[in-house]
Amino acid sequence: QVQLVESGGGLVQAGGSLRLSCVVSGNIFRINAMGWYRQAPGKQRELVAARTTGGSTNYADSVKGRFTISRDSAKNSVILQMNSLKPEDTAVYYCNAVDVRQMNYWGKGTLVTVSS
Repeated sequence: QVQLVESGGGLVQAGGSLRLSCVVSGNIFRINAMGWYRQAPGKQRELVAARTTGGSTNYADSVKGRFTISRDSAKNSVILQMNSLKPEDTAVYYCNAVDVRQMNYWGKGTLVTVSS
């Protein structure tokens, strides 16, 4: 049973920072990429940032220059450092892992609330 467990969400004022962590446990096949998605109320889930095992990264335009994704492949974990947070960053953030067979795995989500 594969589990993705997120931590680090919470309430922060605009301009502040948060650090999200996600650890994968269980019998997962080789991971190809890990990343973070978010879903705000009334909106579709969207990609925030992703990083492949090879080191390639992809960021949503809205977070470039503010968020940084990093991975610890040995620990099957991914970190999202979020700086200069804005109220529009408020959402439930979901950890995602994709294995080399293109199987997707999801965490249960962690809530990030940015107050103005």
